[in-house]
Amino acid sequence: MPVSPLNRRAFVKKSAVTGAAVAVAGTAGAPAAQAAEHKPVKKNRTWSFSVLGTTDLHSHVFDWDYYLDKAYSDSKGNSVGVARVATLIKQQRAAKGEEHVLLVDAGDIIQGTSLAYYFARVQPITDKGAPKHPMAVAMNYMRYDAAALGNHEFNYGIEVLRKFESQCRFPLLGANALDAKTLKPAFQPYTVKRICVPGAPDIKVGILGLTNPGIAIWDKDNVSGKMVFPGLVEQAKKYVPRLRALGCDVVFLTDHSGLDGSSSYGDELPYVENASNLVAQQVPGIDAILVGHTHVEVPSYTVKNEETGEDVLLSEPYCWGYRLSVFDFELELVRGQWKVTSKTAQTLNPNTVDEDPEIKKLLEADHELVVKYVNTAVGTCTEDLSAAESCWKDVPIMDFIHQVQMDAVKAGLSTADAALPLISVAAPFSRTADIPAGSVTIKDIAGLYIYDNTLYGKKLTGAQLKDYLEYAAKYYHQVAAGTKVDTATLTNANSFWDYMYDTAAGVSYDIDIAQAEGSRIKNLSYNGTPVTDDQVFVVAVNNYRANGGSGYPHIAAADIAYSSTNEIRQLMIDYVTAKATLDPKDFAVTNWKLTQGGTPVF
Repeated sequence: MPVSPLNRRAFVKKSAVTGAAVAVAGTAGAPAAQAAEHKPVKKNRTWSFSVLGTTDLHSHVFDWDYYLDKAYSDSKGNSVGVARVATLIKQQRAAKGEEHVLLVDAGDIIQGTSLAYYFARVQPITDKGAPKHPMAVAMNYMRYDAAALGNHEFNYGIEVLRKFESQCRFPLLGANALDAKTLKPAFQPYTVKRICVPGAPDIKVGILGLTNPGIAIWDKDNVSGKMVFPGLVEQAKKYVPRLRALGCDVVFLTDHSGLDGSSSYGDELPYVENASNLVAQQVPGIDAILVGHTHVEVPSYTVKNEETGEDVLLSEPYCWGYRLSVFDFELELVRGQWKVTSKTAQTLNPNTVDEDPEIKKLLEADHELVVKYVNTAVGTCTEDLSAAESCWKDVPIMDFIHQVQMDAVKAGLSTADAALPLISVAAPFSRTADIPAGSVTIKDIAGLYIYDNTLYGKKLTGAQLKDYLEYAAKYYHQVAAGTKVDTATLTNANSFWDYMYDTAAGVSYDIDIAQAEGSRIKNLSYNGTPVTDDQVFVVAVNNYRANGGSGYPHIAAADIAYSSTNEIRQLMIDYVTAKATLDPKDFAVTNWKLTQGGTPVF
């Protein structure tokens, strides 16, 4: 819940001077010793301040769903967008005092909505005379003090990122984003903020930003040879002592990295993807960490540092502006130096407040421009295409993606590679996607392909393709033959999320969910003939997967037959525009199905 202005008195009271007690005067004629016994005891001075945190905003400015062209809603009653979060932040500043509040973000700012795509590709901020990025406008107005780089900051290339950086009145921090040649920081590693305490030394708050090593895989095309991304623990060990040496009383980290120690890219990198807990454990001198990247809500989480035994406080405020993390610190001035005596964290829900009217005034025109763009009609469709069952059935809407990918790759192959069998792999990104019968708009296609991926053609052997599909099949929980299959609990085994699960088109195969992982792919064939181990395929695949995203075997090291800088989403838009009519009869037949002991499930 928002902090009521009525609570300001209590909060600021903690920051008041607690020194000089009222002296007790001795009675007339009392001995000097008796008066000394009543000498007031001087108490140390105290002060309180807060760090407010957002993460994974993904260019959600307003409480709006561009894919559905209506106000955002979900089953949990969440709202999205920094416009509502800005109202909560104003309430916090009003309740606690402007001088008691810092504002920080943990990354993934400039990608994720049609608004983000519009200002990166349709009317890019890099164009001469182009308006500022809406997120820069909003965050400048909200007076952010710092933001960490997220991996999605690199999706549109370094030029777009640098332009966004130049438009921000706060630093983008990335202590582990280094120039590939010099190994010096490519971005500002940290910033030091001073909190003014009247009549006492300033409180120095060091804010260190760390980003995700996975950028080297996921955006290899944009960063290879230009930047490298060492581990969070390694760089924190370098910079946290530096911040302490600079006299920082509080060291606060903003990490675009989850807190469970996991990695989605297997052993492709020597550095952990979700390392915030490891940073807290292994690097002494940290007070608190704002966590990002994993799109979960963790109001408050404590990790004990292995060296000092001190508790490190962590909080992750979900994503998209669903929540606002609030770190509250209490300090005491001891022999001229501030010491943290208490720290707590919580998350606040902005769905109870209105959008900030000033942000609406600043960015309403940009928003309307994007609404007009996503509602642009590009063709028609002969029938309704739904993705609701795409995670367990072969459905035409997924065949649409496959067809576009294969057509684009086929057109760009060399004569020799064009003689090889061509197939496609793609993931069901959104179960709510739907292309309606009748008019098809940009938003219909954008809602199906929500990421800004580009396209590759890579070569795999039949044996490697089977390994690839076996890896994908671990997405399903094992369900014994003869047991009823419940789609509500069938998928996402092994924390394998929908965007990580690939289906294949151009080949036919069964996935036997009654079998153990690693032995589920059956009847793999091409044009009615069983696939042989040494048969070579060209596989149309997005850049995220082609470079090792989600840890699929063989694909990252596979030979390249084709690559393009065009986003797959735009290729899909162009396909519909060229065809005029979208007809499932034109799509490649995928022909995969789930079985239990050889019996079809659906």
